[in-house]
Amino acid sequence: MADVKKIVQSGAMENVPVNRYRLLLPVLALLLLASHWFRQGDFGLAAALAGLAGLLFTRQAWLRPIVLAALLWGGYVWAQTVVDLITIRLVFDLPWMRLTGIMSGIILLDGLAMASLLGGGSEAWFDRDREWAWPRAAIFAITVVCLAVARNKVGFPILLADRYLPGWGWGEVFLLGFYGQWVGSHMRTPLGHRRYRPRIWGLFSALFFLQLGLGLLGADRMLMTGTLHLPVPAMIVAGPVFRGGGFFMLVLFGVTLILVGPAWCSHLCYIGAWDDAMSRLRARPFAPRASRGLSLWGRGATLLLTVGAAWGLRALGVPGVSAVLFGAAFGLIGVGMMLFFSRRRGMMVHCAEFCPIGLVGNLLGRVSPWRIRIGADCLQCGACVPRCRYGALDADRLAKGRPALSCTLCGDCVSACSDNQIGYAFPGLSPNNARTAFIVLAVSLHAVFLGVARI
Repeated sequence: MADVKKIVQSGAMENVPVNRYRLLLPVLALLLLASHWFRQGDFGLAAALAGLAGLLFTRQAWLRPIVLAALLWGGYVWAQTVVDLITIRLVFDLPWMRLTGIMSGIILLDGLAMASLLGGGSEAWFDRDREWAWPRAAIFAITVVCLAVARNKVGFPILLADRYLPGWGWGEVFLLGFYGQWVGSHMRTPLGHRRYRPRIWGLFSALFFLQLGLGLLGADRMLMTGTLHLPVPAMIVAGPVFRGGGFFMLVLFGVTLILVGPAWCSHLCYIGAWDDAMSRLRARPFAPRASRGLSLWGRGATLLLTVGAAWGLRALGVPGVSAVLFGAAFGLIGVGMMLFFSRRRGMMVHCAEFCPIGLVGNLLGRVSPWRIRIGADCLQCGACVPRCRYGALDADRLAKGRPALSCTLCGDCVSACSDNQIGYAFPGLSPNNARTAFIVLAVSLHAVFLGVARI
């Protein structure tokens, strides 16, 4: 008897056919909306809506709010279409009553499809991964909205799909949104975060430099604007100082700091992934006490050096080509530090002790309310210390209840604590909810950057 009750409650066996029929209206409404955009020549958006309709049969719970939002937007599209068509027919003194009836039926269908998804039977159908349905839906929605805004506001094709396959930009937007929620589903736990963060970070860096390499080899559509900039993080600050303009990367960097604090350095920096990979060649990182001051003073010195050099080169009227050589030399020194120091010490020496933009991220990241906090009941077992490759944890920091300045919110320490004494903190949120919200923002930014971050 208990087994039968469990089967009925789970929505399996008896209830599945009924629930599947409930998808008829949402699928039909999405396909009609897809056909509308196909006729408008937006093949990518038509394919995205058709793909969304197909995904309904996977029973993933995160799809329910996304499809509801798509149908709500579809209702607006149909209403606007009715107004436009009636206006045109009135201008040319053409009959419009029949058109109004047909379009009203389509809008009614859209509304009935939404009502179908809001019903209890529909909820029983979308029974897979309910626990993380809203975070996954949020990642998908944030990614899609950000990319859509960037695509519409930038004066040139910012997405590769629009450059190589005109009319298919929305297809890329949809795929990046789907990819983002997939990544989020694998990073829901601290252990999953620790495992997948280096992988997706490395993927972003690889694609970033692959596009740059192809652009330099002649595939100029791979480049964002055709104007090359050095892919050296220090140039985010030094570049505008030398040029007296070109603040796009600086603004993007600042917005990222507001959203996720210094997590730029552990999730989004195209060079930082290299240092992370080098540091992982040694099993246990080791940060001698004598070198910890380099986190502030070492990076402070390189920050003054890069900004001062950029200002001096500009004041002296040094040609841009010569300035590029100086910047390239600085970048190569950083790569050398990864190879000879990060690899041997098992610590991200370049990022934690050399990179000036890392110091800027740590300092200005204090504007963001995100923090890593250590509970008062911490046993100070030290299990988290070797996990931190930024040298932000030691016995003193555990006693103080917070990591050092070099912390980038990477989250590796969180998975190391078996007593759940280390976690993300955000005002008004529990540690668990704070970590979930952080993952949503960080993964969404990663998916967006994957689409638009190019030289």
